[in-house]
Formats: sequence, structure tokens, C-alpha cells
Amino acid sequence: MILDILLIVVGVALVLWGADRLTEGASALARRMNVPEIVIGLTIVAAGTSAPELFVSLVSALKGTPDLAVGNVVGSNILNTLLIVGVTAMVAPMVIARSTVKKDIPFAVMSSLLLLVLMLDSCQSLNISGNTISRLDGLWLLVCFALFMAYTFSVARKGGVDTVATDGQQPQRAWVSALWVVVGLGCLVVGSNLFVDSASSVAAALGVSQSVIGLTIVAGGTSLPELATSVVAARKGQSAIAIGNVIGSNVFNILMILGVTAVICPMQVEGITLVDLSAMLLSMLVLWGFCFTKLTVERWEGAVLTAAYLAYLAWLLYNV
Repeated sequence: MILDILLIVVGVALVLWGADRLTEGASALARRMNVPEIVIGLTIVAAGTSAPELFVSLVSALKGTPDLAVGNVVGSNILNTLLIVGVTAMVAPMVIARSTVKKDIPFAVMSSLLLLVLMLDSCQSLNISGNTISRLDGLWLLVCFALFMAYTFSVARKGGVDTVATDGQQPQRAWVSALWVVVGLGCLVVGSNLFVDSASSVAAALGVSQSVIGLTIVAGGTSLPELATSVVAARKGQSAIAIGNVIGSNVFNILMILGVTAVICPMQVEGITLVDLSAMLLSMLVLWGFCFTKLTVERWEGAVLTAAYLAYLAWLLYNV
């Protein structure tokens, strides 16, 4: 048990460090090729902060623990929306762009609703246990992700996008950037394997279901990049980056990560309940409502979101 816990810590460290190296290397390569900053933000940075969820979910599904894979995504989105936005807003009230309220958050709500519909599509009742996220479901998710990216790029082009300024700094050498990409990917693969194997062993030893481990420990570990990015951005007064990071990550988690994972390995889910999926959807709706109030998430609203996450966590632990 102690060894498994230590391996979980090592796995988290490798995943987070690998994601950081991968993002830095890929961003440096993109800048050398004069790729627009908006493209870097929407693709490399978004993928980088969600890389832990992607690799952990994919490895979990391939190793025959789909509850851990789906629980990781659902739990990460709940944690992102309630705890990360809540803590970030308590650090500094978050000013929300009107475009975020009109476009980004509604798309995140629609993504959550789509996952709920796909999880219920073959059920005879509201009990989703035993339902499968098929390859066709995965393709639907990926199509929606492609539409979201196409729309976002279209808006960026209409607004006029400049390439990244180097500020007179010497760009990183291409071979160094490529090396960091390879090293980052390697750490993600090794760390994900360690994390999934050790978390599964701990769950078995404690008699806790894979879904609960995915919704809590795994989700918390893989959401650390979003937490760090959002809090630092809020302290610097860059609330748009903070809220954009969370919303973009939520869309990426559902549409891209579950889409890719399901296409590669269809997942039959047993432990995720309607309560978990409803919590994910309702949390986005509550955040959307808060953002309408003066286009700001105030400190007291952040406290409400944080309390809601703690209540959900208490419910999970009570039902273990």
C-alpha cells in the first residue's frame, strides 16, 4: 500500500512535469514557424494542460479500467468548474469577457449535455450502469470538437491574428524544442502507467470502486495544471486566461479525450452514476449563471462554488 501511494506521487509528478515540457517544447517549435499565438493557445496549450487527463484516460481504458477513464474526465470537469474557478475567484474576482458568456460557456454546457445523452442512449431507465461509450459515440464527440475548433479559428481569423512576437529574445533551438517534446511525451506515458496501476491497486486494497478513485484522486491529480495556471493568472490580474483555461479544458476533456479514447477502445461504464453526470452539467449551468451577473465571478460566488464541490466530495465519500 505504501509503495503504491509513493508510485502514485511519482506518477503525478512525471505526468505534470511531462505535460509542462511537452507544452514548452511544442510552443517553442510553433513560434519558430511563426504560428499565430491564438493557434498555440487553442491547440498546444489547451492540449498541454489536458495531456494528463488524455494519457491517464487512454491508458486506463486500454488496461481494462474504463470507470477510471470516464471518472477521470467527469471528475476533472466538476473539479475545474467548482473548485478551481471557486478558489481562483476567492483569490481575485474574475472578470468574464462577453464572448465567453455567449460562446465558450454555452459550448461547454452543450458538451456536458451531449455526454449525458450519449450515456443514456441505450438505457431503458435512468440507470446508466452498463452503458457503453461506443466508437460511434466517440466519433460524434470528435466531430463536435472539430466544429468547435473550426468556429474558434474562424472567429480568430475575422478578428485578425498576429504572429507571436519574440520580444528580441533568442528563440530556442529547434532540436532542443523537439527533444523536450519527446521527453515530455515519454514522461506522460510512464507517469500515466504508474498512476493508473498504483491507483487501481489502492482502490482494490481499500475496497473502493474504480469510478470513485477516478472521480476524486485521479481527477484531482490530473487537474493540477489547470489549478496552477488559473490561480497564477488570477493573481496577475489575467482573469480571462484563468476562466478560458477552465472552460477550454472542460470542452477538450469531454469532446477530444473521451472521443479519442472511445474510438480506440470502446468503454463499458459501470460505476459512473447519473448524479455524477448531473453534477458536471449543473456545475457548468451555475457558473454560467454567475458569469451573467455583471460579467464577474465575485469572491462570494467563488465560495459558493467551492462549498458545492466539497458537498459533492462528501457525498461521494459517504456512498463509498
